[in-house]
Amino acid sequence: MKQPEVVVAGHICLDMIPCFPASSNFHELLIPGHLLEIGPAVVSTGGPVSNTGLALHKLGVRTRLMAKVGDDIFGSATLKLVRSFDPELVTGLRVVVGEQSSYSVILSLPDADRIVLHSPGPNSSFSADDLRYDLLRPARLFHFGYPPMLRRMYEDGGVELAALLNRVRQEGLATSLDMIMPDPASGAAQADWREILARGLPHVDFFLPSVGEMLFMLDRRLFQELTAPSTEDALLSHLRPSHFSHLAEELLQLGCGVVALKAGHLGLYLRTGGAAKLSPLLCGDWANRELWVPCFKTRVVGTTGSGDATIAGFLTGVLRGLDPVQTLTGAVAVGACNVEAADALGGIIPWDQVQRRIQEGWKRLPLAIESDGWVWEEQNGVWIGPHDGETLNR
Repeated sequence: MKQPEVVVAGHICLDMIPCFPASSNFHELLIPGHLLEIGPAVVSTGGPVSNTGLALHKLGVRTRLMAKVGDDIFGSATLKLVRSFDPELVTGLRVVVGEQSSYSVILSLPDADRIVLHSPGPNSSFSADDLRYDLLRPARLFHFGYPPMLRRMYEDGGVELAALLNRVRQEGLATSLDMIMPDPASGAAQADWREILARGLPHVDFFLPSVGEMLFMLDRRLFQELTAPSTEDALLSHLRPSHFSHLAEELLQLGCGVVALKAGHLGLYLRTGGAAKLSPLLCGDWANRELWVPCFKTRVVGTTGSGDATIAGFLTGVLRGLDPVQTLTGAVAVGACNVEAADALGGIIPWDQVQRRIQEGWKRLPLAIESDGWVWEEQNGVWIGPHDGETLNR
């Protein structure tokens, strides 16, 4: 295998995505006691190791994957699917004898957020010792995904997560971290995420969660107030730019250098720290920025893996030496490509083709920010925030 540019580690599973009729909605379909005839299932790998890692591979970034699967039929299917992209991509995947692999059943309809039924499998026991550190060193960037689904990562106040990220940093790699919304009934939902993040974020260069995840973890009361009685998907309609700013500022205060908050159809928000906190990978004017880019217009077939694909676009921009506006634009463009297919990877195209769509005048979704201090820059298609250029005291 050619020397990797990036290593993606953490959660992996097998996704099964039933195909529903185009006119379907959940309230009419999921009726107890009814037989529902549907189309064939899309079967693919899922989780950030697959979604972000294989998206990076399809974008043209040399990638290595590290995760755990069981020695059952789902594990064999997971390895077969990863191997179909490139046989060498499975070299960092570990097969755990006697364990059942992780899998998800994903209910995804057009124009609706998905419902995921998930079994964690060997992801629950993933620890710092499961990384192949001898295979890390040639890479420049390490991305770790879904600590809320990796029990060892959130137990004991996140000691294991911090140890893993610190050790990777000591190997000379920049670090990137993604989250997922915890199941409200799980142990992850009861964990003290402010304590976990306070331990882990000083070892993180790029923190790339969703705004909903961060509100759940850092301000549970407000999250519950804004989502009740509606769903998490409706949360975005209640949030204001000040919510993004306050969350990002707290996360920077906890220790990371760059925060990018995914906001679904509202695009991607960026807030960064001072130059001393930024990774040497970054090129251009990244220090003390506050930016927000809207999404691109496209036909939504499914939303599975859209956030992971957006991260893949963001990391590709960083590795290609792009400035923050170019990086954010590339990120939401890859996310838009993702939703053009039912699965997490079918819509991903090579990076140069993504850039060509942008350069040919790909239209954006409207994003109106009615808040003091925000300025729309038409030429680059970006909102510039009131804290842009402002030094953060910490």
